[in-house]
Amino acid sequence: MKTTTQKIIFSSMLAALTCVATMVIKFPSPLNGYINLGDCIVLLSGWLMSPVYGFMSAGLGSALADLFAGYVIYAPATFLIKGLMALIAFSGFQFIHKRVENLTARIISGAVAEVFMIAGYWLFEGFLYGFGTSAVNIPANGIQGIAGLVLGVILTKIFEKHKII
Repeated sequence: MKTTTQKIIFSSMLAALTCVATMVIKFPSPLNGYINLGDCIVLLSGWLMSPVYGFMSAGLGSALADLFAGYVIYAPATFLIKGLMALIAFSGFQFIHKRVENLTARIISGAVAEVFMIAGYWLFEGFLYGFGTSAVNIPANGIQGIAGLVLGVILTKIFEKHKII
């Protein structure tokens, strides 16, 4: 990307895609939350953007989805968790891809980011509902993480093939 304006536009597009992917397809999870496909765009934001733009795209898009869907109490935690996921995906990829091929680097950095997401929501919900109770959502968040990782890698390949990035 060449200009700051282009970065802002692409970042805004990814934030909107994150919000839509989070809200359009969702399945209820045990603690009144939901499993969604937003993580694929969160990871994509981390892999395609600089750390600041990736963090903001992922964090804002995900937090907006919580606000629009009525999960207001989750929005601040979601902003931080999803923004840090993108940052972890970015940093992990930058560190790992020098040693292994890009696909392997994306899978490893994405998996670490998803484990962070699972731990982050477990901690947040632990303070809300108790840590034993919040553990009920770990499998649902794991399923969301796997789906997000697989779809994120596929989308990245598509973006690379069509020279979107």
